[in-house]
Amino acid sequence: MARSKNLMSENLKEEIAKELGVYETVKQQGGWGNVSSKQCGSMVTKAIEIANRSTNA
Repeated sequence: MARSKNLMSENLKEEIAKELGVYETVKQQGGWGNVSSKQCGSMVTKAIEIANRSTNA
């Protein structure tokens, strides 16, 4: 089964990254490729929390 690369919009990624303090890394180092796996995992966890809140509302 093929994976979709764009499950989160750029706006949502940026919003979560700013909230978690990761966005400066993205800006300074020129992209998402320099974000650590741990930071990406934290972003995914936050995105799941947001999705769960919106479906339970």
